[in-house]
Amino acid sequence: MGILAILVAGIFAVVVLTALASLKRNRNRTEAAADQDAERAQAPQGPDSPRASRSSRTSRREPGTAVLPVDATVTFADERRAAGVDEVLDALDADLVGLVPVKKKVQEVAALLLVDRARNRFGLEAPRPNLHMCFTGPPGTGKTTVALRMADLLHRLGYLERGQLVHAMRDDLVGEYIGQTAPKTKRTLDRAMGGVLFIDEAYYLYRDSDSKDYGQEAIEILVQVMENNRDQLVVILAGYKDRMDHFFGSNPGMSSRIAHHLDFAPYEVGELTDIARLMLKQTSYYLSEEAEKAFHQYITRQMDQPRFANARSVRNELERARLRHAHRLTSDPGRNWTRDDLMRIEPVDIYRGHDDWLTEPQQL
Repeated sequence: MGILAILVAGIFAVVVLTALASLKRNRNRTEAAADQDAERAQAPQGPDSPRASRSSRTSRREPGTAVLPVDATVTFADERRAAGVDEVLDALDADLVGLVPVKKKVQEVAALLLVDRARNRFGLEAPRPNLHMCFTGPPGTGKTTVALRMADLLHRLGYLERGQLVHAMRDDLVGEYIGQTAPKTKRTLDRAMGGVLFIDEAYYLYRDSDSKDYGQEAIEILVQVMENNRDQLVVILAGYKDRMDHFFGSNPGMSSRIAHHLDFAPYEVGELTDIARLMLKQTSYYLSEEAEKAFHQYITRQMDQPRFANARSVRNELERARLRHAHRLTSDPGRNWTRDDLMRIEPVDIYRGHDDWLTEPQQL
């Protein structure tokens, strides 16, 4: 009996210990699962998850920022100074002559984002604004320059992680053969994430006359990313207005995702002369009084040409004028040239080979 009692007690002890160990394991698994759920709830979500999708559309305060009391006040002079907004707008004015409607639109976007930031400080949440844009107008009217400044502005205001601009065209997005377009488009989008993707001549993405073209695949990927990742990327489409209108008519999904349309009008001849003066000043050259009249007349003629490209054409002509100026000076090696001679562009530097134009009446 004594041995039997000992065996029964031993078996009972083993059963009890096994049960306790099983309970401990189950409790550990439950706690681990709870910890994982908590981590998932706190961890940043991927751009395609419902949680990330909701948060990306809401303007949020910076982590750790206390909500201002109801009776607090803010001044937008302080807000502009803190974000460096005026530096960007002043640089835009310095870079570009004219374009008053475009600059006003940039100021309006900056004002909206500044107000959103101030509202967030009071705990007033609002949907994140749609910042995708379309720039229309002829070449050489400052579209790329404005896109660069816009990228800088959005970065300073905290709406983009980085302030870089990635310039792309059809060849950067669309492949020649099946299976090439998706990888090319995604590589370009990956490079642009955190900044601005500027697609020049965007209408070339779509070729309705070619049933075997792969541009539509790139457009579909762009549309999806513009919607799902708009907290990480701003897309700016650019091109001639009539062609962009046709492009949007053929791609309503893309059109509905563009919130801001900025039209860049062609420059007037007086503005182009101002641009020339500014460009020369930046390189320590200047036009003599007669040369400025000659340049005005020359640009007036060039504006009627089919390939005229506004500020680009002005820059190209000034480069040619500098070449002629340099050749004129070095062609007389024994002459003493002054500092002013090295800076001054004369009419002959504008019209070399077209001296007969100088005798014609000038339309100023």
